[in-house]
Amino acid sequence: FLYVARNAKDCMVSYYHFYRMSQTLPDPGTWDEYFENFINGKVNWGSWFDHVKGWWEIRDRYQILFLFYEDMKRDPKHEIQKVVQFMGKNLDEAVLDKIVQETSFERMKENPMTNRSTVPKSILDQSISPFMRK
Repeated sequence: FLYVARNAKDCMVSYYHFYRMSQTLPDPGTWDEYFENFINGKVNWGSWFDHVKGWWEIRDRYQILFLFYEDMKRDPKHEIQKVVQFMGKNLDEAVLDKIVQETSFERMKENPMTNRSTVPKSILDQSISPFMRK
């Protein structure tokens, strides 16, 4: 398993904007209301804290590579190398550099396959908030 954990505050903000744009999820209410629901695990997908803690506790019992989103942003090449090594593969430098380039936030934000721009407005209303914000 590859598990990517993200800072709770950033995850909360991201989920809030996703809830706002999603036409299939309940309205998140005000930021204060959503904050309370997130902290108490009363959001779709449940408690962030329980989820991350659960995976962290079993990381040594199973084949789990635990990664952190912030590390991926700071040094993507190093984190991709971890994934490659975890999978028992070898990639030459040119392929590794291409993966870093193609998986950059900027590139993915421009790509309709990852930015969800082809999803109908009736499902994700990106006039409310873009799927990939910042």
